[in-house]
Amino acid sequence: MTDPIQQAVSSARGPQDHAVRDQILGAAHGHFRRHGYGKTTVSDLARDIGVSKAYIYKFFDSKQGIGQAICASLLDQILAEVKKAVDDGGSATQKLRSLVETMTSSTLTVCFADRKLFDLAVYSCAEKWPSSQAYIAQIHVILAEIIAEGRKTGEFERKTPLDETCRAIAGAMQPFVNPVMLQHNLDDLARGVNEATSLILRSLAP
Repeated sequence: MTDPIQQAVSSARGPQDHAVRDQILGAAHGHFRRHGYGKTTVSDLARDIGVSKAYIYKFFDSKQGIGQAICASLLDQILAEVKKAVDDGGSATQKLRSLVETMTSSTLTVCFADRKLFDLAVYSCAEKWPSSQAYIAQIHVILAEIIAEGRKTGEFERKTPLDETCRAIAGAMQPFVNPVMLQHNLDDLARGVNEATSLILRSLAP
């Protein structure tokens, strides 16, 4: 079954399991890591795998299309880790903590372990690529499920509309899960995440 974030990427062409498509993505990932997304061209990729630039366009409609496919794969990794952490979380309170902590740590690993991939993350967020928008939508679904569960068990208040609560929490999480903002909060990240999550949980108390 196709991952939900991959489903949002509509710029891919040709057969999804074609060997050349995999070669293009492999070359792109290598170039993005070495030179950054902004400095990589489709011509670079074509030259790298020994095909024409026109042939690459049989599989992707643009460099952004290639970037989206790679970004979707990275975001699917983060989403899988988030879902596992939430499923193992226990109470709604514990699940909310796990959501924020895992999103933060996974984003750090994916986007900052290799600094050049941060370039791709910036483009994804700034340009609101379908892959990043689909990821945000999936996180909102998980968040809404946690809040609904907490209300059912009596852990969280029930007066504030659910969509308003989710938007407020998602906004408060931005400094720790948005790659563009996260880079400015690295010095005291663990304490910042803990304090922000504690504040959110206090605001949810019945």
